[in-house]
Amino acid sequence: MRRFFSDTIFTRLFGLAMAAVVISHIMTFVLLFQFLGEHLPPHRQPRPPEISLPGAMRPQEYSLLQTPESRRPPQPHEHEERFPGPMLGFLLSMMLQFVILAMAAWFGSRNLAKPIQGLAQAASQISDNLNAPLLVESGPAEARQAARVFNRMQERIREQMEERARFLAAVSHDLRTPLTRMKLRIEHLDNESAKEKLEADIEEMRLMLDATLDYLRSNGQHTHTAQRLDVQALVEALIDNAHEQGRSVGLSGSANPIMGMPSDLRRCISNLLENALHAGDIVDIHLQETSDYVSIQISDDGPGIPEAQLSKVFEPFFRLSTSRTKHDGGVGLGLSIANEIARQHSGDIVLKNKPGNTGLIAQLRLPITHPAG
Repeated sequence: MRRFFSDTIFTRLFGLAMAAVVISHIMTFVLLFQFLGEHLPPHRQPRPPEISLPGAMRPQEYSLLQTPESRRPPQPHEHEERFPGPMLGFLLSMMLQFVILAMAAWFGSRNLAKPIQGLAQAASQISDNLNAPLLVESGPAEARQAARVFNRMQERIREQMEERARFLAAVSHDLRTPLTRMKLRIEHLDNESAKEKLEADIEEMRLMLDATLDYLRSNGQHTHTAQRLDVQALVEALIDNAHEQGRSVGLSGSANPIMGMPSDLRRCISNLLENALHAGDIVDIHLQETSDYVSIQISDDGPGIPEAQLSKVFEPFFRLSTSRTKHDGGVGLGLSIANEIARQHSGDIVLKNKPGNTGLIAQLRLPITHPAG
């Protein structure tokens, strides 16, 4: 039987439609016979032969004794009921068919859409967290097959990300080792000028290596668990660190805690703050909360960014031709890392210049509710 009646979407839909049609027609016949039963024409019995008895009156003679009123033929609708029984039955049967078919369509559409909705929800979850639970393999054969393929894809992606993390750890160790040896050998040089230049080159290589590895890690799928985070306390801690370094950073506004990953958001906000501190002397941070998201707005008094390059600064290793930083440094990954972390939190970063090109405003927007990781 399973060979001819497999559990597929077609079989379920066809069986459901046939069941609805059969049930609706059965109920229609039942109602029609119930309401039309009294109005069906009676079965005519054969007329018995006339028997004449001695002294009996013949029909012709009996008709002569009837009055004109008694001889009047009965009217067609004289003895019929005034209540339209057949029409009511027909209307009720049609309404019943409509209700049954509508319920069947709703039930069938809901069952057919449920596996697709589950697949879409699972795809949305793994975009934020590869460690999300696997999709339940249930429903028709096509839905089970799609869920099975989707789960296999999720496991393969997770294996590739784990292999990538191991590769990054190995590269980090292997590249830092020769840099450390070079730094130790420079200490034995007598030429102080060459020694300082080589140390600066090694430090630049180390910073580039660290920034590249940080970007690759942030660009991968995070494995941390989202938890309740006090955004205002985090921003205040970063401002205190800037004050200890003698920098001018102001704070205004307030924001309630949100769901997020503390270490990642700290790096995101820190990168935006450092970018502002490198560009200008005075930085202002404004916190604002709406019904949908929390806004962290960081503005500086630096030269700003050309309008045509506002979207390009998020690209990895992109550096402005005329750097807006007062000190040459960085490899063009700070904003890329910050933007990737914001995206992982279902948020975004918007850059815009102040009126008159008197500085840059970086606005980080984070949703109030973040999917659990």
